[in-house]
Amino acid sequence: MGARRGAQVLERLRTSPPNVWYDGRRVEDPTTHPAMRHGLETLAGLYDLQWEHPEVTLYESPSSGAKVSRTFLIPRNGEELSSISRAMKVRADWSFGMLGRAPDYLNRAMAGYASGAAFLGEGDPRFGENARRYYEYLRENDLCMTHTLITPQANRSVGTARQADPFLAARVKEETSSGLVIHGCRMLATLPFADELMVFPSTLLKNHEEDAPYAFGLCLPTNTPGLKFLCRESLDYGRSRYDHPFGSRFEELDSVVIFDNVFVPWDRVLLYRDVARCNAAYARTGALACMSHQVVVKNLAKTEYLMGLASLLAHTIAIESFQHIQEKLAEIWVNMETMRAFLRAAEADASLDEYGMLRPAWDPLDAARNLYPRLYPRMVEIIQQMGASGLVAMPAEADVRGPMADEIAHYFQAARAEAQDRIPLFRLAWDTAVSAFASRQVLYERFFFGDPVRMAGALVSNHDRTVYMDRVREFLLERK
Repeated sequence: MGARRGAQVLERLRTSPPNVWYDGRRVEDPTTHPAMRHGLETLAGLYDLQWEHPEVTLYESPSSGAKVSRTFLIPRNGEELSSISRAMKVRADWSFGMLGRAPDYLNRAMAGYASGAAFLGEGDPRFGENARRYYEYLRENDLCMTHTLITPQANRSVGTARQADPFLAARVKEETSSGLVIHGCRMLATLPFADELMVFPSTLLKNHEEDAPYAFGLCLPTNTPGLKFLCRESLDYGRSRYDHPFGSRFEELDSVVIFDNVFVPWDRVLLYRDVARCNAAYARTGALACMSHQVVVKNLAKTEYLMGLASLLAHTIAIESFQHIQEKLAEIWVNMETMRAFLRAAEADASLDEYGMLRPAWDPLDAARNLYPRLYPRMVEIIQQMGASGLVAMPAEADVRGPMADEIAHYFQAARAEAQDRIPLFRLAWDTAVSAFASRQVLYERFFFGDPVRMAGALVSNHDRTVYMDRVREFLLERK
């Protein structure tokens, strides 16, 4: 098939919908459901976008010759790596970075797993071949993936295997000659109306024996029998694009995945009962570096948007001469250039890994993914401080178009904008910094890669600081 267009994405959902539950009912057609249809229109728009910029976003498949998404490319040289970055930036800019789980994210993950398939194959030769074949299947059909990684928040004081119910977290219930039967629950699948579900191996498994039934990595269609997606309350639900400019466009929805005796054939299994290999798979295959590369591109686009929004707010109500406003704008600008520098360094210092993939340099990516959870909430706070009461005093679309239209036009003017332009700007700022959509974005960025404290611990453990300590020791020895 090659790269899809938006109409094909929606048609597949109509004919083969996943088992999605919302507000106590199964959703028969996600493309028409008021909680989902706007988000799906946006998803379809992403697929149309790639055909508007094919020279940037597409490339020729090495197996079929068809045009496929460049976000599937396994880079072998610097130009190919840069081309992936440019393709991802086109899509991230289109959504202002507000789609945390755009298809690019898991496309890059599977490119890493396919490149490092030999590592998976060391556990079982079938698994490496499964990864290569599945990657090609995704690429050639331009399928959209969601994924699930963490176990339910029940008793956090004990591990997965020691919960009150051994099947609270999804685990292997039965192993047959044909495949595995999975039963239990997993969090947190964003974009539940994707075509495919990637069940990532948990990286929190400790005990090799008792955790083995929970150690697996697999992929399956989202409409697989027994697979259910229980969605949170929508931040859209058919709202006006005037009143909710982001919520009505970029609602991805998040869901809990329930496995009700789900059968997974062996050709869809990538890892199984190997705790050490599950814990190492992200890093060893390059999947984590590929995913982090996409995230830094997304974060750059998101910060560029915040720079534009904050600057336009300041200009519109004439506050840019105040020093505290200049300090806040400078803070966002520094954050923006920091993300740009991390991205540039990761690409400039990329190197070929043991599997022949040009892997972005890990240190700047690791620094970026540890820093942004702290930067983003602060930048949202800056928007709140700059907009102040103006963010909650904006009339709705019905008011603007109603009997009070003349009074609204008079009382909501700004120094450099008429009310008709000021109100949409402030509603956008509200949806960025105050609304339920805004709060979900902050929470999402705080925990994008997991617990920030655990991530910091991993950073300290995994990065050798000896060279820096030695320089200090040398200084002390020289001056004795």
